[in-house]
Amino acid sequence: MRFALLLSLITVLSSFAAEKRPNFLFVLVDDQSPMDLKIYNPKSELQTPNIDRLAAQGMVFDGAYHMGSSLGAVCTPSRHMIMSGRTVWHLPVSPWAAKTSPPNLEQNTIPAVFNRAGYATMRTCKQGNSYEAANKLFTVRHDASKRGGTDESGSAWHAERVLDYLTDRTTTKDSKPFLIYFGFSHPHDTRDGKPELLAKYGATNHADPATLPSLHSNQPALPPSYLSAHPFDTTHSDVRDEVDVSGVWKHRDEASIRNELGREFACSENIDIQLGRVLKRLEDMGELDNTYIFYTADHGISIGRHGLMGKQNLYQHTWRVPFIVKGPGIKPGSRVEGNIYLLDVLATLCDLASIQAPETNEGLSFKPVLQGSRTTTRDVLYGAYAGGSKPGMRSVKHGDWKLIQYEAPDRKVSETQLFNLAANPDEFLKEHGKSEAMQTNLASDPKHAAKLAEMQALLLAEMRRLDDPWRFSNQPDDHLPEPPKPAAKGKGKGKTK
Repeated sequence: MRFALLLSLITVLSSFAAEKRPNFLFVLVDDQSPMDLKIYNPKSELQTPNIDRLAAQGMVFDGAYHMGSSLGAVCTPSRHMIMSGRTVWHLPVSPWAAKTSPPNLEQNTIPAVFNRAGYATMRTCKQGNSYEAANKLFTVRHDASKRGGTDESGSAWHAERVLDYLTDRTTTKDSKPFLIYFGFSHPHDTRDGKPELLAKYGATNHADPATLPSLHSNQPALPPSYLSAHPFDTTHSDVRDEVDVSGVWKHRDEASIRNELGREFACSENIDIQLGRVLKRLEDMGELDNTYIFYTADHGISIGRHGLMGKQNLYQHTWRVPFIVKGPGIKPGSRVEGNIYLLDVLATLCDLASIQAPETNEGLSFKPVLQGSRTTTRDVLYGAYAGGSKPGMRSVKHGDWKLIQYEAPDRKVSETQLFNLAANPDEFLKEHGKSEAMQTNLASDPKHAAKLAEMQALLLAEMRRLDDPWRFSNQPDDHLPEPPKPAAKGKGKGKTK
């Protein structure tokens, strides 16, 4: 009898342990191209041992994307999409928001959903250009823009907030599962790295727009797709990120770009150091094995690629984001295409935590990909940028093929690009001077006319499906009403903090 009772008790306790809910550490950096990291670009000089270890212990996504932006501040809609799981034209900051975004949406965002599910929620991140109504719902919140070169003014500040929170949990013996939104203000400009890391990458905090920085042997090499100028107006070539980034401004010479990449790398390595501190604390607490770690960025960045500096474009270095997930049940060292959007994060977090995703969510859970039963979440990917002249830029990707279309009648811009990414992963243009027939823009090549038409039809279908409020001149107008005009701002000076 006693043996039966003991066996029953062991069974109950084992069942309870098995049902222990997972923790989440969601790490979001500000402006980072996947191609900065060795896990995506083995030739990169950036040293990130903790991110490399995370990748070796988890899953790397080769196809992770932000869906786009209707604003020059691309991070704003991106972060709204992460929080809400809504598509780019269905956000509170989108045109026609009164019609396409449900009221009180913040009550169906990550912190609200996880608060209701009994999780302890904590956030530290940059201040501004985000989803304030959702941000303030985290039970513990410490937001501040920290882009300086010291521990107090830089990335260590964000790490300290997380470390303090974990210490408080230990002190108070808080048994709730936690969701920590661990955001950084770097490597977004101004990229004032720590002096020792700047020196490691041969970089200086160049501050005189009338002169050029010096070249240094420790500076990162120019990226393969580097150009001294983009060959045409991108529909928003005078946005702040293209003309007023401190240290570069309008310069695209080798020294300016390599110095700025050095600054970017100094800031990114510091992020890696701070991430390592938090992961070590979780390990010491015995929580690491029961915690899903997500590492990503709100969007990519150019820094000299294609002659551009910012994130207001749809080339792969900017449209894509780094994305790594480590956690229970994820095969170490695995790698998938994925074809996910950042807006899929909410659905996936909910799925992993066995929480019902809110009805307002439009993202897809990629839990089946994490568990190894699928390698992709969707077949077609759509990207938009309409932060300048309209309609702006649109992209669609299917398999190895990618289309980018540009149009701005007020700037006399009308351009089309067609790339085969298997043959041309860097999206080389004729200006790059490559000899291989497929390593260029194929849109005007008669041999690919059928593929061009196919991709243009696919783009229109996605624009219609996602309620894109604009059309290109070679598309049916669909009798769309004119979207509301945003409040007037200084030319090209939209804030992109």
